[in-house]
Amino acid sequence: MADRAVHNAASLLIDQPLAEKLASRAAVVTPERTYTYGELAALSDGAACGLRRLGVEPEQRVALLLHDGIGFAATFLGALKLGAVAVPLNTRLAAPELHVILADCRARVVVADRELAASLDHIAGATVVDFEALVRDAPSGAVTAEPVGRDAMAFWLYTSGTTGTPKAAVHCHRTLLNSHHYAKDVLAIGPEDRVFATSKLFFGYALGNALALPLAARGSCFLHPAWAEAPVVLEVLRGYRPTIYFSVPTVYARLLRADLPPDAFRSVRRCLSAGERLPAEVYDGWRERFGVEILDGIGASETVFIFLSNHAGRSRAGSTGTEVEGSEVKLLDDAGRPVPDGQQGVLWAKTPSTAAGYWQRLDHSRRTFVGEWFRTGDVYVRDAAGFYTHCGREDDFFKVAGQWVVPADVEAALMKHPAVLEAGVVGAEEASGLVKPFVFVVPRDAAVDAAALQAALMRHAETMLPSHQRPREVLVVQELPRTATGKLQRFKLKEHVKTRG
Repeated sequence: MADRAVHNAASLLIDQPLAEKLASRAAVVTPERTYTYGELAALSDGAACGLRRLGVEPEQRVALLLHDGIGFAATFLGALKLGAVAVPLNTRLAAPELHVILADCRARVVVADRELAASLDHIAGATVVDFEALVRDAPSGAVTAEPVGRDAMAFWLYTSGTTGTPKAAVHCHRTLLNSHHYAKDVLAIGPEDRVFATSKLFFGYALGNALALPLAARGSCFLHPAWAEAPVVLEVLRGYRPTIYFSVPTVYARLLRADLPPDAFRSVRRCLSAGERLPAEVYDGWRERFGVEILDGIGASETVFIFLSNHAGRSRAGSTGTEVEGSEVKLLDDAGRPVPDGQQGVLWAKTPSTAAGYWQRLDHSRRTFVGEWFRTGDVYVRDAAGFYTHCGREDDFFKVAGQWVVPADVEAALMKHPAVLEAGVVGAEEASGLVKPFVFVVPRDAAVDAAALQAALMRHAETMLPSHQRPREVLVVQELPRTATGKLQRFKLKEHVKTRG
């Protein structure tokens, strides 16, 4: 039994640092104060005691509706230490969406910030409590970690909802125990590193890379409750001076256009990107403006950690890079056969942090998790040097006049026009019943004449795209619908086209 106890991931992240005499080292930094490893361990133990007092037992779910901060970190780690299952919730979801997820995961307790708890009335079978109440009157002293095995459930991540149907990827303790490959190969992270992510902790990208990885390396992380607007990012850059910075293409593009000083990222030695393909224009512009290369990569809610990435000094604009040490990838066609270099195929990954499956989605699990391999659904092409380039999601592709349209290619062409800030492309039926490309664009200048821009982009498309990829219509919008992780929600664009008749 004692040997099994070391497989509780919370022991790696909060118990072992104390055994290594690192209790006074900075672990979590917030806008209010710095928390040491000793303080983080005490608060996590307090959260574990509070959850136990509320009747939480091993394997029962604990939902977290919390803004990024010490409360989230301590509750997440306390739940794991207790042997319970942490379920981070998107703080931007509306009440009906939250209720669907809570009914699906059957949370025993929901730990929620007070202003967010108002939307959680009448949750059957669940106790709703804020973090301060959870840890109030907690007894002092360490809590012994539940002696779980590597394959015990640790946390669930609900997919970001680009299709409108989020599902829970079930992660075991082994996910966090297998974080070292990416940490070593791409980040070269160490105890002196300070990590900041613009993404929020309910997103696996931030949970793994901006909380678990720095704690495992005995470094520190900055957790900010606010969303990543330029003033917030600049405040963190100046005050915390992060050495490793995680973000997504949408935020990189926005910050590149913001009035940030050229030396804003002077403390940063690694800029990382994931979530969607990083446009080459953003990669080049960022490097020219701030002097730091962005290392684009791909991970997923199903893997937490990135398994395909560019590497420092070996990055390419527009590419997702090469395999991360400890991971394997392959490209297969529809018949399951490997495709040669230069041809498109669906990306499969074999990486040690892969989820066990989806909660109560057996058919979907069997299609996605095949042996040791995870079928991503992303379409890629590999060149002769082993670099992979993202072509889009297979379910985003559509045919026009019998020929495939790749939305990412159309979007890239439209974004070359100087008046376009963002672009989103979907295939939708027009009045004739035929599927045609519909383009949604966000202009750089919100006051632009929409009709003039539409005409200009139709002319631009004629010079840049083959006839079957040219838009049936260009719609000018103020923003594109995105998940909280920055991914484009194409299903909402399709709904918009449909409702227009």
